[in-house]
Amino acid sequence: MREIVLTQTGQCGNQLGAKFWEVISDEHAMDCAGTYHGDSHLQLERINVYYNEASGGRYVPRAVLVDLEPRTMDSVHSGPFGQVFRPDNFIFVTGCTVLQVRVGLETTGPRDTTQKARS
Repeated sequence: MREIVLTQTGQCGNQLGAKFWEVISDEHAMDCAGTYHGDSHLQLERINVYYNEASGGRYVPRAVLVDLEPRTMDSVHSGPFGQVFRPDNFIFVTGCTVLQVRVGLETTGPRDTTQKARS
C-alpha cells in the first residue's frame, strides 16, 4: 500500500496544502471534521494513502505543517478544514529570522571576507 505524508512549509506551502486537503477531502467525501459521508466504496478504497483513521471513524490527514510564524498556522487552523488536523502536526518556531541572519553574517559571513580583502 502507498502512503503519502504531505509536508507543508512556509506561508505559501501551508496555503497550498490547505487547498490540497480541501480538494482531497471533497474527492473522498470527507467533511471538515474528518468524517466520511459518501456512498461509494471507491471513495474509501484508497483513503489510507492520505489519511490515518482515528477513533470514532474520523480520518486525520497525514501531514506536517511547518512555519516560522504562528499567524500562518492560525489562518490554516481557523480555515474551513483546520479542525481536521491534529494539533501536534503544527510545528512553528517563534522568534525573529532577521536576528538569525544577522548572527550568521557576523560570525561566518561577509565580515571575514572583507577583512581578508583589505589585507
